[in-house]
Amino acid sequence: MDASRNSLVMPLLGLLVEQPAHAYDLTARLQSRYAHLRVTRSTVTTLLKSMERAGTIAARPPARVEGRPPRTAYELTSAGVADFSGRIEAGLRDAPPASIDFVLAVSYAGLLPAVRVAAILQARADRLAGETGPRHEELPEVYMLEADYWRAVVTAEIDWIRRLAARIQSHDILWPAS
Repeated sequence: MDASRNSLVMPLLGLLVEQPAHAYDLTARLQSRYAHLRVTRSTVTTLLKSMERAGTIAARPPARVEGRPPRTAYELTSAGVADFSGRIEAGLRDAPPASIDFVLAVSYAGLLPAVRVAAILQARADRLAGETGPRHEELPEVYMLEADYWRAVVTAEIDWIRRLAARIQSHDILWPAS
Protein backbone atom coordinates (compact mmCIF):
# COMPACT_ATOMS: atom_id res chain seq x y z
CA MET A 1 0.00 0.00 0.00
CA ASP A 2 1.24 3.48 -0.88
CA ALA A 3 1.50 5.38 2.41
CA SER A 4 1.95 8.65 0.53
CA ARG A 5 -1.75 8.50 -0.41
CA ASN A 6 -2.87 8.60 3.23
CA SER A 7 -4.88 11.76 3.99
CA LEU A 8 -2.72 12.36 7.08
CA VAL A 9 0.40 13.01 4.99
CA MET A 10 -0.63 16.55 4.02
CA PRO A 11 -1.38 17.74 7.57
CA LEU A 12 1.80 16.02 8.82
CA LEU A 13 3.84 17.93 6.26
CA GLY A 14 1.98 21.09 7.21
CA LEU A 15 2.80 20.67 10.89
CA LEU A 16 6.44 20.04 10.02
CA VAL A 17 6.50 23.26 7.98
CA GLU A 18 5.62 25.02 11.24
CA GLN A 19 8.36 23.29 13.26
CA PRO A 20 10.27 20.02 13.56
CA ALA A 21 8.46 17.58 15.84
CA HIS A 22 8.39 14.00 17.12
CA ALA A 23 5.61 11.45 16.56
CA TYR A 24 3.90 11.98 19.93
CA ASP A 25 3.75 15.77 19.45
CA LEU A 26 2.54 15.43 15.86
CA THR A 27 -0.18 12.98 16.91
CA ALA A 28 -1.43 15.31 19.65
CA ARG A 29 -1.43 18.32 17.33
CA LEU A 30 -3.22 16.40 14.57
CA GLN A 31 -5.90 15.21 17.01
CA SER A 32 -6.35 18.73 18.35
CA ARG A 33 -6.41 20.53 15.02
CA TYR A 34 -8.17 17.93 12.85
CA ALA A 35 -10.78 16.28 15.04
CA HIS A 36 -12.53 14.94 11.92
CA LEU A 37 -9.50 12.80 10.99
CA ARG A 38 -8.82 9.40 12.53
CA VAL A 39 -5.34 9.73 14.03
CA THR A 40 -3.34 7.18 15.99
CA ARG A 41 0.28 7.40 17.09
CA SER A 42 1.07 4.10 15.37
CA THR A 43 -0.25 5.46 12.04
CA VAL A 44 1.70 8.69 12.48
CA THR A 45 4.88 6.74 13.31
CA THR A 46 4.42 4.48 10.28
CA LEU A 47 3.82 7.46 8.00
CA LEU A 48 6.86 9.31 9.37
CA LYS A 49 9.09 6.31 8.65
CA SER A 50 7.66 5.99 5.15
CA MET A 51 8.12 9.72 4.50
CA GLU A 52 11.70 9.49 5.78
CA ARG A 53 12.43 6.61 3.39
CA ALA A 54 10.94 8.70 0.57
CA GLY A 55 13.24 11.60 1.45
CA THR A 56 10.52 14.12 2.23
CA ILE A 57 11.50 14.35 5.89
CA ALA A 58 14.70 13.73 7.83
CA ALA A 59 15.14 12.47 11.37
CA ARG A 60 17.12 14.51 13.84
CA PRO A 61 19.23 12.69 16.42
CA PRO A 62 17.06 11.55 19.36
CA ALA A 63 16.93 14.13 22.14
CA ARG A 64 15.71 14.05 25.72
CA VAL A 65 13.28 16.82 26.72
CA GLU A 66 12.22 17.53 30.31
CA GLY A 67 13.39 14.17 31.65
CA ARG A 68 11.34 12.19 29.14
CA PRO A 69 12.81 9.35 27.11
CA PRO A 70 14.76 10.41 24.03
CA ARG A 71 12.53 11.13 21.06
CA THR A 72 13.32 11.49 17.39
CA ALA A 73 12.12 14.75 15.88
CA TYR A 74 11.53 15.04 12.16
CA GLU A 75 11.94 18.01 9.83
CA LEU A 76 11.09 18.67 6.21
CA THR A 77 13.77 18.30 3.56
CA SER A 78 13.90 20.50 0.47
CA ALA A 79 12.32 17.58 -1.41
CA GLY A 80 9.61 17.52 1.26
CA VAL A 81 8.85 21.21 0.79
CA ALA A 82 8.54 20.68 -2.98
CA ASP A 83 6.36 17.59 -2.44
CA PHE A 84 4.15 19.49 0.00
CA SER A 85 3.67 22.40 -2.42
CA GLY A 86 2.78 19.92 -5.16
CA ARG A 87 0.27 18.20 -2.90
CA ILE A 88 -1.39 21.50 -2.03
CA GLU A 89 -1.66 22.46 -5.68
CA ALA A 90 -2.97 19.02 -6.69
CA GLY A 91 -5.49 19.03 -3.86
CA LEU A 92 -6.81 22.46 -4.80
CA ARG A 93 -7.02 21.47 -8.45
CA ASP A 94 -7.96 17.77 -8.47
CA ALA A 95 -9.52 16.68 -5.16
CA PRO A 96 -13.12 15.53 -5.45
CA PRO A 97 -15.79 18.05 -4.46
CA ALA A 98 -16.68 18.14 -0.76
CA SER A 99 -13.68 15.95 0.12
CA ILE A 100 -11.28 16.05 3.05
CA ASP A 101 -8.44 16.24 0.53
CA PHE A 102 -9.78 19.55 -0.78
CA VAL A 103 -10.31 20.89 2.75
CA LEU A 104 -6.73 19.99 3.70
CA ALA A 105 -5.35 21.61 0.54
CA VAL A 106 -7.31 24.79 1.30
CA SER A 107 -5.91 24.83 4.83
CA TYR A 108 -2.37 25.14 3.45
CA ALA A 109 -3.09 27.26 0.35
CA GLY A 110 -1.32 30.21 1.98
CA LEU A 111 2.01 28.51 1.34
CA LEU A 112 1.56 29.00 -2.41
CA PRO A 113 1.64 32.33 -4.27
CA ALA A 114 -1.73 34.11 -4.13
CA VAL A 115 -1.92 34.55 -7.91
CA ARG A 116 -1.36 30.82 -8.42
CA VAL A 117 -3.99 29.82 -5.84
CA ALA A 118 -6.59 32.18 -7.33
CA ALA A 119 -5.96 30.77 -10.83
CA ILE A 120 -6.20 27.15 -9.64
CA LEU A 121 -9.41 27.89 -7.74
CA GLN A 122 -11.00 29.67 -10.71
CA ALA A 123 -10.15 26.72 -12.97
CA ARG A 124 -11.57 24.29 -10.38
CA ALA A 125 -14.82 26.27 -10.15
CA ASP A 126 -15.13 26.34 -13.94
CA ARG A 127 -14.52 22.58 -14.15
CA LEU A 128 -16.98 21.78 -11.36
CA ALA A 129 -19.64 23.99 -12.96
CA GLY A 130 -19.54 21.67 -15.96
CA GLU A 131 -19.88 18.59 -13.74
CA THR A 132 -23.06 19.38 -11.82
CA GLY A 133 -24.93 17.07 -14.16
CA PRO A 134 -28.25 17.35 -15.93
CA ARG A 135 -31.60 17.36 -14.17
CA HIS A 136 -33.56 14.17 -14.76
CA GLU A 137 -36.95 15.76 -15.23
CA GLU A 138 -38.37 12.57 -16.74
CA LEU A 139 -38.11 10.80 -13.37
CA PRO A 140 -40.19 11.59 -10.29
CA GLU A 141 -38.26 13.85 -7.92
CA VAL A 142 -38.39 11.30 -5.12
CA TYR A 143 -36.11 8.99 -7.16
CA MET A 144 -33.51 11.66 -7.75
CA LEU A 145 -33.14 13.30 -4.32
CA GLU A 146 -29.46 12.32 -4.12
CA ALA A 147 -28.73 13.97 -7.47
CA ASP A 148 -30.39 17.19 -6.31
CA TYR A 149 -28.48 17.03 -3.01
CA TRP A 150 -25.15 16.51 -4.79
CA ARG A 151 -25.88 19.34 -7.23
CA ALA A 152 -26.55 21.63 -4.22
CA VAL A 153 -23.28 20.56 -2.52
CA VAL A 154 -21.20 21.12 -5.64
CA THR A 155 -22.94 24.44 -6.38
CA ALA A 156 -22.20 25.64 -2.84
CA GLU A 157 -18.54 24.66 -3.26
CA ILE A 158 -18.36 26.48 -6.61
CA ASP A 159 -19.86 29.63 -5.07
CA TRP A 160 -17.47 29.49 -2.12
CA ILE A 161 -14.44 28.93 -4.39
CA ARG A 162 -15.40 31.85 -6.66
CA ARG A 163 -15.81 34.17 -3.64
CA LEU A 164 -12.47 33.04 -2.21
CA ALA A 165 -10.65 33.50 -5.53
CA ALA A 166 -12.14 37.00 -5.87
CA ARG A 167 -11.08 37.89 -2.32
CA ILE A 168 -7.55 36.65 -3.02
CA GLN A 169 -7.36 38.64 -6.26
CA SER A 170 -8.68 41.82 -4.62
CA HIS A 171 -6.18 41.45 -1.75
CA ASP A 172 -9.09 41.29 0.71
CA ILE A 173 -7.23 38.40 2.37
CA LEU A 174 -3.81 39.22 3.81
CA TRP A 175 -1.65 36.69 1.96
CA PRO A 176 1.84 35.73 3.10
CA ALA A 177 4.64 37.09 0.93
CA SER A 178 5.42 34.68 -1.90
